[in-house]
Amino acid sequence: MDNQAVGRRVWEAVGGEKNVNSLVHCATRLRFKLKDESIADTQKLKNDPDVIQVVQSGGQYQVVIGSNVSDVYQAIVDEQGLGEGVSSESEDTSKNPLNRLIDIISSIFTPFLGAMAAAGILKGFLSLATVLGWLAADSGTYQILFAAADGVFTFLPVMLAFTAAKKFKTNQFLSVAIAMALVYPTITQLAGSGVAVDFFGLPVILSQSGYTSSVIPIILAVWVQSKFEPLVKKVIPQFLQMIFVPMIVLLVMVPLTFLVLGPIGTVIGNALGGLFNSIYSFSPLVAGVIMGSMWQVLVMFGMHWGFVPIIFLNIEQYGFDVLMPMLLPAILAQGGAALGVALRTKDSKLRSLGISSMITSFFGITEPTVYGVTLPLKKPFIVACISGGIGGGIIGFAGVKAFSSGLISLLTIPTFISTDPALESSVTMAIIGTAVAFVLGFVGTYLIGFDEEVQDEKLEATETTTGDTISTARHNLKSPLTGKVLPLTEVPDKVFSSGAMGKGIAIDPEKGELVAPADGEITTIFPTGHAVGLTTTDGVEILMHIGMDTVELNGEGFATFVKQGDKVKAGDLLVRFDIEKIKAAGYSVITPVVVTNTDHFADVLELDQQEIIANEDFLAIVK
Repeated sequence: MDNQAVGRRVWEAVGGEKNVNSLVHCATRLRFKLKDESIADTQKLKNDPDVIQVVQSGGQYQVVIGSNVSDVYQAIVDEQGLGEGVSSESEDTSKNPLNRLIDIISSIFTPFLGAMAAAGILKGFLSLATVLGWLAADSGTYQILFAAADGVFTFLPVMLAFTAAKKFKTNQFLSVAIAMALVYPTITQLAGSGVAVDFFGLPVILSQSGYTSSVIPIILAVWVQSKFEPLVKKVIPQFLQMIFVPMIVLLVMVPLTFLVLGPIGTVIGNALGGLFNSIYSFSPLVAGVIMGSMWQVLVMFGMHWGFVPIIFLNIEQYGFDVLMPMLLPAILAQGGAALGVALRTKDSKLRSLGISSMITSFFGITEPTVYGVTLPLKKPFIVACISGGIGGGIIGFAGVKAFSSGLISLLTIPTFISTDPALESSVTMAIIGTAVAFVLGFVGTYLIGFDEEVQDEKLEATETTTGDTISTARHNLKSPLTGKVLPLTEVPDKVFSSGAMGKGIAIDPEKGELVAPADGEITTIFPTGHAVGLTTTDGVEILMHIGMDTVELNGEGFATFVKQGDKVKAGDLLVRFDIEKIKAAGYSVITPVVVTNTDHFADVLELDQQEIIANEDFLAIVK
């Protein structure tokens, strides 16, 4: 793969500097925040042989590249002269609160995931080394390696301060200074001593462990700093700001954090951790089944970031976490399903992709597996989710615990090991639960099978070593209307919203003209003009129903330009209708466009659009 060429194509497709607010990357994805996502050429990116998938979720435009994403990211940064990356965004208050929260969490945690994963794995291997007698806990070798592993978690607030300051657009070094005060050794000793602490007579509430490894207090402090610092700059003359702004910010923010923000953050953190642990206490088995089966679905929509703070909070508060072990079967089950695909398929390229993506899943990277293999084929993805739920249930029932965090993969199994010999059996159950998920994913996929003819563009992913691609067999339908695109579930008629009439999409029209979505023959047109049926030259049967209950208008406000049996070309005018007259009569103009013979095709896919113009691609028919 030519990283520079890939980076250039991606940068151009998302709209370049004029459309990019910010760019970061995680283990497999380029995560853009765009000024206008409609400007990005999503279809062009999906057709790119070096792009696995495009995901629009949580306010981010995510381009899935694979394991070499960091090289592509660096190529973009170098070629575009972005330095540490691009960031020119203003706060997007139009997002719903959940999307904004997910965006904040992912932006803060993503930059140091690599360091955190390495530290967690090292900490796990050190636990294994002491249990097996390879290293003595009081040896210099152990102490130095443990410092390397535990330092990331002990001084986690410092790392969080740096990334949170970048997200909230405030002085990163002042944020780090606030964090350093929170984890200052003397403060930590005071917290553990039980001695009452005050600040000018005001009581300071410190938890037993202080603020080492804490998450929410420093994020809350940096957010308040981002609001307070600009106010200070407004009242301090420009020539005095270099000294007096930092001094005032520190003098105010450090005491405020100890007196108010820190305790509030601790209460919030304890509540979040307590909520999950209450659910876990109710039924560890059920919790494991739910998390194991649904984890990859949450990852697809970016909602998994909401669980990251809970893992940290559990380790900080209890010294262990029960959520992370439940998620390992979900990841390995996808790898098992990919192996099942590889051994069953007759397509050599799909076989190669299945094996390579299975290997990446061992290291916790599932995007090539999910977007390149299991999800496009559907059945393997469902089998893997069910298998992950079974494995997660086993691990939840066994009470497996993780004693440090990291990127969830086979390499994190040592983090489930404690120096307490009584907990060794839980590690065995973790291995059993994970193995069960992998085997069930493999066997289930191999026995149940999948449609060999499905060659959706979602399978157009590169093999990481050869760059081979899988060809596609699909064609697109054109939009018959101009307007806002809606899912069928929003159609105010259960016949359409339930999918009983077939797969498709709905459009809230802005222009009262219905045109042919493809070349074909008019098979049905109601005398009232409110509904048209068309069969394309490829055998796709399409029903276009203008509005809901508009048959009651008896054709008033509708003018037809074709009759049954007419041959039409894509874009030919079929019906003209008066939107305002229909609405004035009390009827919805939302128009479902469905493929009534959906079962004759591998799939009917929506293309990623929110607004559409007539004659633009809007549905993909996969043969």
